Amino acid sequence: MQTKRVVVKVGTNVLTNKDNRILGPVLKELVRQISVLYERDVMVILVSSGSAIAGREVLGECSLEDKSVRRQVYSAVGQPRMMRHYYSIFHDYGMRCAQVLATKRDFAPGKYRENMISCYEGLLSQGIIPIANEDDAVSLTMSMFSDNDELASLVAELVNADRLIILTDTEGLFTGHPDDDDSEKLNEVTTNQDVEKYVQASEKGEGEGRGGMESKLKIAKGTANKDIPTYIANGKRANVIVDIVDGKEVGTKFING
Repeated sequence: MQTKRVVVKVGTNVLTNKDNRILGPVLKELVRQISVLYERDVMVILVSSGSAIAGREVLGECSLEDKSVRRQVYSAVGQPRMMRHYYSIFHDYGMRCAQVLATKRDFAPGKYRENMISCYEGLLSQGIIPIANEDDAVSLTMSMFSDNDELASLVAELVNADRLIILTDTEGLFTGHPDDDDSEKLNEVTTNQDVEKYVQASEKGEGEGRGGMESKLKIAKGTANKDIPTYIANGKRANVIVDIVDGKEVGTKFING
């Protein structure tokens, strides 16, 4: 299958170190891979987390008591900071990028969805890399995406992507905890396989992203069911995106079946 469009979702845990600071070299490696694919006429739509952490880096501990308002403030401050990072690195590679912020309403059938499609198609036709994120600053809690994995899946469907790649901090889906010696990585999973039993509950701190492996598994299966092969792989692994597009056995691949 010829790949022309790939949606890549990169999580907060890929973009940050243990001190929750944004890692410049990781962003640079992401953009380098996108530029490699661009030269092959493969367009990447990047769904990037990190705005809340980037805002928290600037503001430190915020005195606001309401958790959702605090997240809005962190995200509103952090989003332009993330885009400045991306804009600068893409510019170094002679490429252009654009910010596309969305709420769940934008994907509902009707004029909002049609408007989103026009936006993405317009950007892609001009060779501009769309960078998508939830518009946390104005999203209503009741209509928020469960996490950016869900947003990435909706974007993949919207742009008729050939693949969805979800980058996280593990090598893929394992039969137990990734650190256990007797755990094995599953290279390929069909949507009718019962692999949910392998998922460990994850503990995350504030600003660290909302999506654990349980969410990723649900989204990966759901997207694969729409005939978009989906991968869960380690975002800090060198050349991971290009290797997946090249058909190498990296991460866990989910296919319809």
